[in-house]
Formats: sequence, structure tokens, C-alpha cells
Amino acid sequence: MDLFYKLIALLGGLSMFLYGMRVMGDGLKSCSGSAMKAALAKVTGSPALGFLLGMLVTCMIQSSTATIVLTVGLVGAGFLTFRQSIGIVLGANVGTAITAQIIRLMDVESGSNSILYLFNAENLAPLALIAGIVLIMFVKRGSAQNAGTIAIGFGVLFMGLIFMSDAVSSFGSGLSSLLTAFEGNYFLGFLAGTAVTGVIQSSSAVIGILQSFASSVGVRFCGVVAVIIGVNIGDCLTTFLVCRIGAKPEQIRTVTVHVIYNICAALLISAALAIARGAGLVGDELWYATLDSGGVANVHGLFRLIPAVLFLPLSGAFARLAEKLVPDKPAPPEYLDIVENLRELDAHLVTNPRIALDQSAHLIGHMADVSVSNFSIAAEQLFDLDPKRTERIARREELLDRMADATNQYIVDLSPHIMQEADNRNQNFQVKALTCFERIGDLAVSIEHDGQSLHADGVKPMSDLARQDLQNAISAVTDILKLSVRAFKENDIARARAVEPLEEVIDDLIEAMKARHVARMTKGVCDVVTGITYQNVLQSLERVSDQCSDLAVYILSREDSAITGQEHQYLHELHHSDNEAYRRLFRENYEKYFREPQPKAETENT
Repeated sequence: MDLFYKLIALLGGLSMFLYGMRVMGDGLKSCSGSAMKAALAKVTGSPALGFLLGMLVTCMIQSSTATIVLTVGLVGAGFLTFRQSIGIVLGANVGTAITAQIIRLMDVESGSNSILYLFNAENLAPLALIAGIVLIMFVKRGSAQNAGTIAIGFGVLFMGLIFMSDAVSSFGSGLSSLLTAFEGNYFLGFLAGTAVTGVIQSSSAVIGILQSFASSVGVRFCGVVAVIIGVNIGDCLTTFLVCRIGAKPEQIRTVTVHVIYNICAALLISAALAIARGAGLVGDELWYATLDSGGVANVHGLFRLIPAVLFLPLSGAFARLAEKLVPDKPAPPEYLDIVENLRELDAHLVTNPRIALDQSAHLIGHMADVSVSNFSIAAEQLFDLDPKRTERIARREELLDRMADATNQYIVDLSPHIMQEADNRNQNFQVKALTCFERIGDLAVSIEHDGQSLHADGVKPMSDLARQDLQNAISAVTDILKLSVRAFKENDIARARAVEPLEEVIDDLIEAMKARHVARMTKGVCDVVTGITYQNVLQSLERVSDQCSDLAVYILSREDSAITGQEHQYLHELHHSDNEAYRRLFRENYEKYFREPQPKAETENT
């Protein structure tokens, strides 16, 4: 039973280590997500620059898998090309070694009067936990919350290491014998490193376990060499399997390069050690040297760094091999537009909500453009029906619906990964925004259908007065659409504030137009049947304007959280306030759009 409890303590320590690493990584990703995307997206054709960025980002988020998954997502979204990603992949392999260098703090030994004593794991862990909980509970700023999450993760990680180290030391000679078994069987050590990494899905965790062994009972260089090589292979195979799910050819090529590189690196290190050992360059003193935690970290770091530097100039050869192994799959021509737009919603980005929300916002911007374009074409159908325009509107409406459904599902899929309140607010805002643009697209289709009704056989055309009135209203609605879309894309508060005064003018304008049209019908200037369709068009124009108003208020609520959930109350108070800016814009728009249609010299039902 004693062995059972020791094993439980070891697994409990490992669980704390893995959870601490995840929490710390989530905190780092939350506070640096946009910065990571901007850095990775600036990569040019230089593999060296990509290498440095990949290494830096991996050092920041403490996970090569996370960096490569992020890179694969950006390749799928079109922000990076496949060849640009190769340098990042090689850099990520080196950057992950930083975790082992942090863990070596376990070996810090000094008196309590030395500053180095602070960095002993047993002191650093509780200090990090205290700092983290203070930041989370007592400082409400978003940046402090992120810092607190990082500190908590760091503290839990080291507490897990302490538990593992204590458990490992209690195994004594039995564990030493197990590790000695790898010294004479490199293949067994390689398989052990690969298998354990595949199960745990974290090379840093496996290296951390080795470092715990090294700190407690010591490990020999010849006993961990094959294990570390196996860890590197197991890490890349795990990433390969994760990134293949739902991936495009160029994304699969990226992770294929990751596998090819690690296999080549393993062969290089194995061959170099065999040659050096046979030539006497690596003597028994080094081969059987006992390593502490820092020694394991150094070996791991060298095994990551040396192959990466040597193979970096061969990135082009890796790219050509991956392209041969993973050929392109041509998409059917009728789906090219949809594929081009929906490729931005890459599933590999959902674990980094800030970057994923940037991608979904970009696609919602495409939705806005499609809805405005469909409205403009539908408005033309009211005056000059063209079957080709009808087909274009139908195709774009299908695209808009596909984009809306995919984006909505993508945003919902982010929910389990959202930890920050700012990301949660952005998520809610985007759902509301895409709903507005989808409804505008639906209203454009409705207007197009009304255009067909106005040009049906036996239906009298609009009078010139009705036509002038309608053109004026369409001009106003087009302006409010463009204003709203620009406010959304640029998160422009000033433009968002300018929407509501124009919307109120459009409401008054539509009411006046309805009254004028009724008067024309009673005088026989306009046909009653045509008049019903005309009224439907006016109703649709007013609803488009209402959607713009909703969108603008949602944008304003991002600046002022008091508006959220109180949108109607906000608008009611604004309409009845003495807000000079609102009144001034209302008057300017009123003077621009409120004008009576002028009859021609000879009024006709043309």
C-alpha cells in the first residue's frame, strides 16, 4: 500500500504541474493574443525572422504545441503562407526548451540570507500563489487579472514539481534501477519518451518529470539521451494529430514539416552522438555523468537548438518535400467565394479567443460588405429589373447565410476558452452585429422581390413623383448603411453616434412619404396595386435603418457598458434629451433629405 500512496502523490504532482502549465499558458495567451497574431502575421519570406518569432512566442506561452496550432490556424486563415510558417515551426521547437530552464530553479541552493534563496522552488511557489490571488481578488483591471492568472499558474506548476520531487525521492533505489535500464537500451528509452509524451501531450511536462528525477535521485547522461530524443518525436506527433483535424492542405503541410524536421533532428543527434562516442570525442566521464535538473535542461535545450540552427537554411527543401507529400485539393468553382471567406474561421484558433475573435470580426466585416452590396443592387431592381442582378442577389444571399451560420457557430465554439470579461463582451457584440447584417441581407432580398412585383405583367409603373421620393429615401438609407459599416469596421464611436440622428430623420421621412403616396393614390396619380408594393418597400427601408440604429447602439455599448441591456432606454432618453451634437446632426440630415418631389412640366404615369 505504501507504494500505491507514493504513486498517487507522484500522479497528483504531475496533475498540478500540467494544470499550472495550462493556467499559466491561458493567462499569457489572453494578455498577448493580439500581439502574437500581429507578430506572426508580419513574418516575411525570411525563415530566420520566422525562427526568431516562433522562438519568442513559444517562450511567452510556454508551449510549442500552442504556437504551432496558432500558426496552423493563421495559415488556414490566410494571414501566413505555408512557406512563411516553416521558420516559425523551427523556432517553436527551440522556444519550448525555456520551460526546462525555468524548472531548473528547483536546484537553487543557498542560505536564507542570500537573495538566491528567494528563487528556491519551495519559496517561489507560495510567493507566486500569494501574488496571483492578490491580483485576482483585489485588483479589478483586466491586465492585473491576466498577471494574476499567470502567477497562479506559475505557483501551481512549481507546487506540482515539489510534489513530484518528493514522491520520486521516496522511491529510492527502485527508481534508480528503472532509469539505469535505459542506459543500455536506447531504443527502449526512445519508445518510453515518445509514448509518455504522446499520453501526456506535453514535452515540457515529460522533461519536468525527468528533472524531478534528476533533482531527487540523479540521472545519467547516457540514460536520458534517448528519452529526450523520444520526447521530441512524441511532441511533434501529438501536434500533427491535433492539427490535421479539419485542416486544409497548406495547414497539413505546416505540421508535416514539423514532423519531418523532428525526425531529421533525431537522426542527426543520434548519428552525431554515435560518431562522437566511437571517435572518443565523448568519453566515459561525460557519457556516464550524473545530471541534475539544470543538466537535463541544458541537454534538452542543445538537442532542440543545434538541429534547428543547422536545418534552418534547408527550410526550402522541407517545404518542397511537404508539398509533394500533401498535394492541393482543388475546390469546386461554385464554392470558391464561400471558401475564400470562410477560411478565416479556422478551428485551430479557438483556443486563443482574442485572435479568433479578430478573425470572426474580419469575416463579419465581409458580411457587412455583402449586405450593403445586395441592398444597392436590390434598390436598382426597383427602377430597372434585370434577371442577372436577381441571380447575383440570390448567390450573395446564400453566401451571406453561410457566413452568418458559420460565424455564429464559430463564436459560440469559443465560449469554453474565454476567460477574460473583455473577450466575453466582444463575443456578445459580434453575435449581435452579425445578426444585424444578416437581417439587412434578408431585407435586401425582400426589396428585390418587391422590384419584381413592380415590373410584373399588368402592373402599372410608379409615377415620377413616387420614383423621386423613393430615390431620395434609398439615398438616405445607403448613407446610413455606409456610416454604420464604417463605424463597425473601425470601431468608430463618433460615426456610431452619428447614426441615430440620421435614423430618426429616415423614420420621419418614411412617414411623410407614406402620407404623400396615399394622397397620390386618392388623386389617381399612383395605382393602388402598385401602391401596396411601394408601401412594402418603404417598410423594408425603414427596417434597414432600424438595423443600423441597433448596430450603432451596440458599438456605443462597447464604450459605455451602462448601455448594455438598456438599449431602448438609452435611445428614448437620447431622443428626448437636449444633446446639442445629436440635435445638430438631426437638423443637418433633415435639411439634406426632407424635400418634396417636384412634378415635371407634364405629370404622367410613366
